[in-house]
Amino acid sequence: MLPTITCFGEILWDVLPTSKQPGGAPMNVAADLRNFGLNAQLISRVGNDELGQELLDFLNRKGIPLELVQVGQSHLTGVAKANVSDSNEVTYKLVHPVAWDYIQLEPSLLEAVRSSALFVYGSLVARSAQSRETLTTLLTVAKRKVFDVNLRAPHYEQALVLELMQQAHIAKLNEHELSIISGWLDGPTDVEPAMEFLREHFGMDVLCVTLGEKGAVLLDTNGFIRQAGFPVEVSDTIGSGDAFLAAFLHKTLQGETSQETLSFACATGAYVATKQGATPEFSEETILQFRQKLGT
Repeated sequence: MLPTITCFGEILWDVLPTSKQPGGAPMNVAADLRNFGLNAQLISRVGNDELGQELLDFLNRKGIPLELVQVGQSHLTGVAKANVSDSNEVTYKLVHPVAWDYIQLEPSLLEAVRSSALFVYGSLVARSAQSRETLTTLLTVAKRKVFDVNLRAPHYEQALVLELMQQAHIAKLNEHELSIISGWLDGPTDVEPAMEFLREHFGMDVLCVTLGEKGAVLLDTNGFIRQAGFPVEVSDTIGSGDAFLAAFLHKTLQGETSQETLSFACATGAYVATKQGATPEFSEETILQFRQKLGT
């Protein structure tokens, strides 16, 4: 039987200058895990409105179960206004508060997390008290915790991010976030020293840092693993980091080597960057062929 991965957090619409697209890192990761044929599910909340129904329809098309996605009456479905003037660095203005700020703790959520092989959570969903409280409780029953750091100013607090790091067995963050978090603890800010410092400080198993077009660096019990970036023509980078994480977890669950896991994850992130939107369709074979075509 396939292991279950439960993703917790925001689901929203990325509003672009000419269109809107389903988004939210946890939802993107769940959709990408489904692309790889894994049993991924999402805990989130939408409003009882047209945008919420459209998101539920989208999840249904992606094969993501709806049982753990709550429909609230008092707050609208989440929206993020995206600035895509720089295709390599999309920025967002997040509406607050919205439905996913009010994820309620229910027995079904506890059971879902308790029975999952991996529990994936981020920092953005913890910006409001209700969802933060639900996350804190779910973390107490999770077997293996994956922290997808997602620092979006002004939607995070130092003490809370550090507590979420403390919980993690695996953490994924970008170079900028690594520097910020290490700096909070008066640690080094250069990539590899900062990674060593944080992994030891928090006692985590695996720390992975994405470097954009330069690839990624992984630190686990075997030491540092590095992977250069794959040169591609970027359409937009929306969802690339989420695809990277999904691919990383997919190969981790397969028991693949650290080097192959990192290479496959970087190739998946690069592939998504060549497509418009956060959740294009792909398979493991798609990524392997794409990587081969690039000659690596």
